[in-house]
Amino acid sequence: MTPDEILKGLYDETMVGNKPAVLELTQTGIDSGLPPERMLFEALIPSLEEVGARFERGDWFVPEMLIAGKAMAGALDLLRPLLALTGVESVGTFLMGTVKGDVHDIGKNLVNIMLEGAGFTVIDLGVQVPPEKFVAAIEEHQPDIVGMSAFLTTTMPMFKANINAIEKAGLRDKVVIMVGGAPVTQEYADVCGADGYAADAATAVRRAKEFVTARRAAR
Repeated sequence: MTPDEILKGLYDETMVGNKPAVLELTQTGIDSGLPPERMLFEALIPSLEEVGARFERGDWFVPEMLIAGKAMAGALDLLRPLLALTGVESVGTFLMGTVKGDVHDIGKNLVNIMLEGAGFTVIDLGVQVPPEKFVAAIEEHQPDIVGMSAFLTTTMPMFKANINAIEKAGLRDKVVIMVGGAPVTQEYADVCGADGYAADAATAVRRAKEFVTARRAAR
């Protein structure tokens, strides 16, 4: 296969979520010496961006995003070590966790896949993350953005508890805080003191990119 055929195949098969084909094409690209950054930036990321655009237009739904994201995640597993060797720069670092008291992670995991596919370094703290763990992780990893997810209305108050803990630790002005989850609204995000809110994974990625761009322009 020519490089262009591999790239087109990666774009097409990622979009429809054909994970076995994506893995095979990625390995073919690696074996043929196709630079990993070309596979990422010329095929995989554009494909996932198109998936996100179709979701935002209402043409596609969460299942299509999930299978496309999982297909891309498989390719990233193969490419990540090679990308590290080539020194490809991350778009930014995104620290993510589901708040204390909540064990739901499907939405969080989809956002993680989409973020990683967009070029972010994602640090996933998992579920049931207490305020002190968010604080410690911010100190350790110095992320650009902290994402907090809540699926239950009963755990939404943890957003404010986490933000208070981050403020008390003197770290609030060092990070952008984004919140999301099924019951969360823009109004609630404003009340709890978050910088941003996203109703779905595609919007989360777009907002995250906007925040990182704005922060770097302000420095």
